[in-house]
Amino acid sequence: MLGWALGFFILAIIAAAFGFGGIAGASAGIAQLLFFVFLALLVITFVARAVRGRSVL
Repeated sequence: MLGWALGFFILAIIAAAFGFGGIAGASAGIAQLLFFVFLALLVITFVARAVRGRSVL
């Protein structure tokens, strides 16, 4: 159990370093950008399939 506690402590220290260093904010921005890009690609794919006359799902 002590090994698990030390492992989680080290993981928490690493997460805190990333969170306090500003990396978390940049990662959230990148994730938001990727979400909207893939959402747009999904809509474009559905429209393209609908125009061709194929079933969307």
